[in-house]
Amino acid sequence: MKPAPFAYHRPGSREEVDQLLAQLGSEAKILAGGQSLIPILNMRLAAFGHLVDLNHLAGEPAEPAVAGDELVVGPLVRQAAALESALVAERAPVVSQALRHVAHPAIRSRGTVVGSVLHGDPAAELPAAVALLAGSVRARSRRGTRPIPAARLWTGALENTLAEDEWVDELRLPVRQPDDGFAFEEFARRSGDYAICGVAARVRAADGELKAAVAYLGMGGLGQVHALQPMAAEEIDGPGLRSALTEAVAELDPGDDLHASARYRRWLALELGLSCVRRAAERALK
Repeated sequence: MKPAPFAYHRPGSREEVDQLLAQLGSEAKILAGGQSLIPILNMRLAAFGHLVDLNHLAGEPAEPAVAGDELVVGPLVRQAAALESALVAERAPVVSQALRHVAHPAIRSRGTVVGSVLHGDPAAELPAAVALLAGSVRARSRRGTRPIPAARLWTGALENTLAEDEWVDELRLPVRQPDDGFAFEEFARRSGDYAICGVAARVRAADGELKAAVAYLGMGGLGQVHALQPMAAEEIDGPGLRSALTEAVAELDPGDDLHASARYRRWLALELGLSCVRRAAERALK
């Protein structure tokens, strides 16, 4: 199929984008990687009168960078570039681990990190990783800029809190601390398929205790981070961790579909969570 007719805009600066969105409002849609947007338009699941293409913005960084104690990702940083970045692997390892599971190389070569985060698919890897890290985006418009933390970025599946005239010009992620350990695991029927269930875990070793948190994907929610009760290192391999994760899984609301039942997804969430937290704990204690 082909998309409904639209006007195409190719701004050369961020200020031009601000101006276009101020003029066009809800009739405009931002195009960066287009790996989700173009199929949606082609299948006519959505239609917009104007497409604003960011790919010709002058001077936009193609690689992530570090600013102070944060990793900064611009709107045109491709998923492949972030996956290949030694900086991301060192400073935000859970993002690197999550990116290995995102779709296929052809998709990652065009898809952007920021675009995937904003798209807000509950089965996508990057929103879960960003939520776990308590990252934030900077929304901008002709009215100015404002930070939006991950906890307030999504209102539901495929819905975010940006105003009609806003777009995102950077994603910021706190960099890994020396006592942090991260892990990411997911289960899908085939490589590149959406995950039936996935989990991102962070464990921080502090004051003789391990403080763990997990974020799930494919489990019905979006941006939900579950902090577990602090526990001693020896409890990680005992029943305490299973009990804590069982409580976290009970808060999830997965659905039944052709790929898996809600019961099976909850079982996966528990088992993947156990494996993920234990691997993160090993890395935190090294």
